Amino acid sequence: MTVQINVPAMGESITEATVAGWKKKEGDFVEADELLAELETDKVNLEVVAPKAGKLVKIVAATGATVSVGDLMGEIDDAAAAGAAKADGAKVEKTAAAAPAAKAAAADGLAPSVRKMVSENNINPADVAGTGRDGRLTKGDVIAHMEGGAKPAAAPAAAPVQAPAKPRAAGEREERVPMTALRKTIARRLKEAQNTAAMLTTFNEVDLTEVMALRKQYKDMFKEKHGVGLGFMSFFTKAVVEALKEIPALNAEINGEEIIYKHYYDIGIAVSAPRGLVVPVIRDADKLTFAGIEQSIADYAAKAKGNKLMPEDMSGGSFTITNGGVFGSMMSTPILNSPQVGILGMHAIMERPMVINGEIKVRPMMYLALSYDHRIVDGREAVTFLVKIKEALQDPARLMLNV
Repeated sequence: MTVQINVPAMGESITEATVAGWKKKEGDFVEADELLAELETDKVNLEVVAPKAGKLVKIVAATGATVSVGDLMGEIDDAAAAGAAKADGAKVEKTAAAAPAAKAAAADGLAPSVRKMVSENNINPADVAGTGRDGRLTKGDVIAHMEGGAKPAAAPAAAPVQAPAKPRAAGEREERVPMTALRKTIARRLKEAQNTAAMLTTFNEVDLTEVMALRKQYKDMFKEKHGVGLGFMSFFTKAVVEALKEIPALNAEINGEEIIYKHYYDIGIAVSAPRGLVVPVIRDADKLTFAGIEQSIADYAAKAKGNKLMPEDMSGGSFTITNGGVFGSMMSTPILNSPQVGILGMHAIMERPMVINGEIKVRPMMYLALSYDHRIVDGREAVTFLVKIKEALQDPARLMLNV
């Protein structure tokens, strides 16, 4: 019986995806719930698993194809599962009985990866011609044997590299790869933000002496009690929330000819993931403790690293914080995360000489950047917002006491 492989539901507001790649090829036998393919959306990667055990008889949606929820991706013949199991069992028994001693002897000295390949494919190493050092088998030898016994050609000697005598031909020593769905979406949204918003950036700097002193004094106790480290982001998130309460225009968005003021504080935290920049959202950040914020950030970072973020993790958000300082950035002008009208850019902490009460002292300083949509946020409001954040971070006890 033929069983269809369909595109699974991908979460709220996501209807299309790109087939990032198939893990199996036509003719392969698969187990129920075994990974078959990966889908890439503009937000997350999704796995497609086998609905039943059987033989993958047809791939309909090839790698790179755009698919929608419910579309047919391929077909499995589940009637072939039982027959395949019997055939595999007979093959193993026949191979084992044929030449166990010779097979074991030939397997000596193989690299672990090669030994695993010949074992999984029931290949007698003595039947494969080796092209490695001292005649040893390589993975290429085994693959060539499986594909028909062709012996891989020896690699030609490398020619000396010489400077080109004339301009390079188009495409010479270049590689063209299609943009991923996530990268295309990032490009489109950032360009839309530039084309739509009246975007400006204002700057300030903050002395983080008191924040760093608090972290140094309490970080061990904090970690022991809450099981998570005390980072800078919880201080900045708290400071942003308090500033948003006083400057509500930065916690809003434009919809047509209306302004929507949001009476909640869902703060997006930009996180670098293997597939690109993603912005998971900390819901109701105003109601969370420092530990709650740090735990949320740690959970999202782990999910982003493993490409496990779900669409609901990144939907919504009323304001965004991005930290280029972790990569060493000293100054930047962050681009709005539409339809939001404000984004705060953090940067590297650098010790600089500062004049404090008439004396020059070395202080840990950070430049702050606020990009905002001038259509609904005035310059006075933007500057005041940054000053509020600066004041809160230079007296962090106020954040902890909520005063």
